Amino acid sequence: MLASIVPLIPRLLLLEDDPTSAAALRAGLESLPARVDQAANVAEAAALAARGGHALWLFDLQLPDGRGDALLARLRADGLATPALALSADPGADARGFLRVLAKPLALSELRAAVAAVLPPDLLPPWDEVAGLAAVAGQATALQTLRRLFLDELPEQRRQVLAACESGDETAARAQLHRLKASCGFVGALPLLAAVRALYATPGDAGARQRFDACSARLLAGAPMP
Repeated sequence: MLASIVPLIPRLLLLEDDPTSAAALRAGLESLPARVDQAANVAEAAALAARGGHALWLFDLQLPDGRGDALLARLRADGLATPALALSADPGADARGFLRVLAKPLALSELRAAVAAVLPPDLLPPWDEVAGLAAVAGQATALQTLRRLFLDELPEQRRQVLAACESGDETAARAQLHRLKASCGFVGALPLLAAVRALYATPGDAGARQRFDACSARLLAGAPMP
């Protein structure tokens, strides 16, 4: 029987003034799972952020009482270093200080993947049921079968990726990582998918390699398959 791995549930701060957008974004974030503190204006968000305890901030850029990027600058000046993502209906928005801009409207799968790419792997479940079931049209039995096949292949893929990275063979590393990108998506292994994408972009980065290794090891150690 596979061992149970219970992740901590991260707290996120969502700043979004539009009620419909806020409800959709909150539902997507809570399904990670995550606990979401929601603010509708800059003043509320500033007060919540000052309390601390958030693993990630998600700020809309245009608010009734100011701008999300200006709020972020104030919080940084106060010494708060929580990672932050920007939300904007303008895909070309300049959002200095944020890790990236998420263009609205965005699919919840894109939102979940963006958050998974930022949060530490141990703050998210190794398997994402929403993403996995969506990839197989809701067929739970098919998802279970794919995940077992995936886990059978993962040890050798992990070994080859790490060996290629350590030897400086970026071409070989990217070839293996390219294969893993597709298979991670099919089985809903979102934290590993985020790690794979990061290492594909920079195979020589020690931090990206460590994250990939940790995510792989976590799955192989016995991540439960609901």
